Amino acid sequence: MADLIATSFHPVRVHVREDAEAWKRLGLELGVQWTPTVLILDSAGVERHRIEGFLPADDFLAQVSLGLAKAAFSRSDFADAEQRYRAIVDAYPNTESAAEALYWAGVSKYKATNDPTALQDTARAFGERYQESSWAKKSSVWRG
Repeated sequence: MADLIATSFHPVRVHVREDAEAWKRLGLELGVQWTPTVLILDSAGVERHRIEGFLPADDFLAQVSLGLAKAAFSRSDFADAEQRYRAIVDAYPNTESAAEALYWAGVSKYKATNDPTALQDTARAFGERYQESSWAKKSSVWRG
């Protein structure tokens, strides 16, 4: 976990008690209402993903990875985004993030190729995994 954070982020920590003024200022500026809150910002400072509350390690890593994938998607690097989303499904298949990652992997592939079979393949994949997730429902319109 530390390697992922060290190589992918510039972490900033503001402790609610140790630096109350900074916590209050940043809390208002960034809309932070609970601790811990982890924000994944892109290089322009735009929020791409938010994690609120404590999570077990695998769930946390999946969420952090989701933030990196969303940042790649937002800069239209759809090939990188797809790879990152698929890596979440492979590495953290039993987390809530996996279904979301599967959905966005299909969208990323479609955006990169304009080939609608990417969406159809994703809808079919939801027939095998994560059938009860909201992401499966969202992909159901892509069935061919």
